[in-house]
Amino acid sequence: MPALHETPKLRADAERLADIFTVLQRCFVLTLSKELARGNVSFPQYCLLSFLREQKELSMSEVAQRMGHTTAASTGLVDRLEKLGHVRRAHGKDDRRKILVQTTASGTALVTEVRDDMVSNLLKMMAALSPQEQKAWLQIYEKIFTYCQK
Repeated sequence: MPALHETPKLRADAERLADIFTVLQRCFVLTLSKELARGNVSFPQYCLLSFLREQKELSMSEVAQRMGHTTAASTGLVDRLEKLGHVRRAHGKDDRRKILVQTTASGTALVTEVRDDMVSNLLKMMAALSPQEQKAWLQIYEKIFTYCQK
């Protein structure tokens, strides 16, 4: 992807997007999910539970890598989720020194509830857009998602 030549207009647009992202993050994370808004689980905790729902289990080093944290910070995150009953630790079958983190039924249920809240509220937002705007929104977010995955 070619580098953009920064112009005053491009800079102003990027600054506006920064403002929009700040509001959107709050909206998506807090407003769109009653569970996150109540403070029952933090956004990083929800992210980890989502990763675990996809992967079934992760080692502590994989947790740290997926979350972009140190192993120590990831241990604290897992500790808190374990105290809430949303994850459990297990020893690896092939290497008992390896600690694996798995979601519990309550952790999976929580991810499902939060995701359902988000989908329901996104549908309300999408209703305010024309079909063409809905398609464009998805296409733009797909590109942003792909960029963020790198």
